[in-house]
Amino acid sequence: MKKFLLGVLAGLIAAGMVAVIVVFAAIKLGQREPSLPDSFVLNLRLEGSLAEVQTTAPPLPSMAEQEPLTVPELYTVFERAAKDPRVKGVYLKPAGIGAGWAKVEEVRRGIERVRKAGKPVYAWLRSPRLKEYYIAAAADRVYLSPEDMLDVKGMRIEATYFKGTLDKLGVKMEVEHAGKYKDAGDIFTRTSMSPETREAMTSILDDLYARVLAGVAAGRGKTADEVRALMDEGPFLAPVAKSKGLVDELNYENVARKALADKAKVKESALVKDRAYLAAGYAPKTKGKRRRVAVLVAQGDIVRTGSTSMFGEEMLLEPGKMSSLAREIGSDRTIDAVVVRIDSPGGDAVASDEILAAMKELSKKKPLVVSMSDLAASGGYYMAMTGDPVVAEAGTLTGSIGVIYGKPNMKGLYEKLGMSADTITRGKYAGIDSAVEPLTPEGRAKLREGVDFIYSGFLRKVAEGRRKKVEEIEPNAQGRVWLGAQARERGLVDELGGLSKAIEMASAKAKFGKDDDVRLSVYPRKKSFIEQLLNLPDGSAAKANPAAAWIGSKAPAGTAAWLNGGMLRVMPFSVDLN
Repeated sequence: MKKFLLGVLAGLIAAGMVAVIVVFAAIKLGQREPSLPDSFVLNLRLEGSLAEVQTTAPPLPSMAEQEPLTVPELYTVFERAAKDPRVKGVYLKPAGIGAGWAKVEEVRRGIERVRKAGKPVYAWLRSPRLKEYYIAAAADRVYLSPEDMLDVKGMRIEATYFKGTLDKLGVKMEVEHAGKYKDAGDIFTRTSMSPETREAMTSILDDLYARVLAGVAAGRGKTADEVRALMDEGPFLAPVAKSKGLVDELNYENVARKALADKAKVKESALVKDRAYLAAGYAPKTKGKRRRVAVLVAQGDIVRTGSTSMFGEEMLLEPGKMSSLAREIGSDRTIDAVVVRIDSPGGDAVASDEILAAMKELSKKKPLVVSMSDLAASGGYYMAMTGDPVVAEAGTLTGSIGVIYGKPNMKGLYEKLGMSADTITRGKYAGIDSAVEPLTPEGRAKLREGVDFIYSGFLRKVAEGRRKKVEEIEPNAQGRVWLGAQARERGLVDELGGLSKAIEMASAKAKFGKDDDVRLSVYPRKKSFIEQLLNLPDGSAAKANPAAAWIGSKAPAGTAAWLNGGMLRVMPFSVDLN
């Protein structure tokens, strides 16, 4: 029996060693640069949230090949494809786009760069909604499956309110805020939009809808009024979509690919996947110098203490991590300029201030430009106030200069459940954040002091960053969310554009030559599978607040910051315009 057990143990150890060797061999094999044909069509997948950064790498190359490209990777691919003589055309297949309209505009701009280089771009759609169609409309030719439907019918905003549910549970939210539009607490205290919320949301919807109509019109050779009238007829069955001129041809994917190959004059089999193309690299012939631009991604809810998943994937945006990255970039002599890329609804007031301080220190060491993605609101806007140029997409949600504090009063729920709480306090305001007692008038006044103090500081930091007087900023504050185009009209951002525009401005600020070869280095860097295994987190942050750790990756933007409590610079709602 003993020999049998030893044999089993030896077999398990041997099998484990073989498995490790196989994994290492697969990883090593996957690190080899793939060889590319002399001429080919680039196959570009566009799906999911179009993340700004992926901090963890899959363990096997086959899994890595399935990862959608991040926004900086998309920028690199489009830039290379426009210049690379081997790339004869680009094939697009947008599906299930969960990104906001700012990232969608970034993709369209990349398509335009390729087309301006004289290379055809074809798109094939499967069950497209408005975002997928908006991207495809920028292509030379749009295909749709013959039995499919084009699900475009305008845009809408829906807001969900929980006051009725909380009333039934016996829970009441106590909320104090600075700014009449800072209405994050309304989802807990109202049953419908306030007049201020409806005003702001109507303005955002009207402005963005007009821009989408104009974009579709430009791509399809129609007027904006014609597209507006068509939207009122949607959604469209495939034959109707073609008859209305919204798509060019009803056919299957293999037909669309062959048509592009014929147009590009390459073999039908010469189709290179986006990740294979990215991995192969491209070194253009240039007389200039090679330059490095760091893209520091600030993505997620801002909290004082961050959290990680099992393999170290960043869920939240916290000052310790951002300060460390800023120091690393600032001390790296090979980095010539920095773009801080923000995609955040804000969060904790103190944490956002600490991140701003780190960004200011970085700005002293490197030429810096701020680039706003889908979201750079409240604390996300606050951290952009370094005094450097700020670039936003027309569809970026930004601003929301305001402060809010909220806590639940669950006394009614306790009574419904037959529970009770007995409290002993020392100090007049010791019970100010009690979850079982309402705020007293004195307690509310004390909280009001804190909210007003932080709001005044917010206004002051924005005024400093924008080089304006507080009196000029305050009318555009009040917690109101603006689209990037609206923010520029009000002096809250400097330029309209995406990551490409920010890189262009950072390059000019760093005085790059026109022939210089600009390469991106994205931070935080992606950890390899081995690094993940050798550096498993201890989970202390998640243990400190497991609810916030889980919600940080699952719930709507800003929720994790609410769970952590305290004074918040957080966007008042989560907006998904479809």
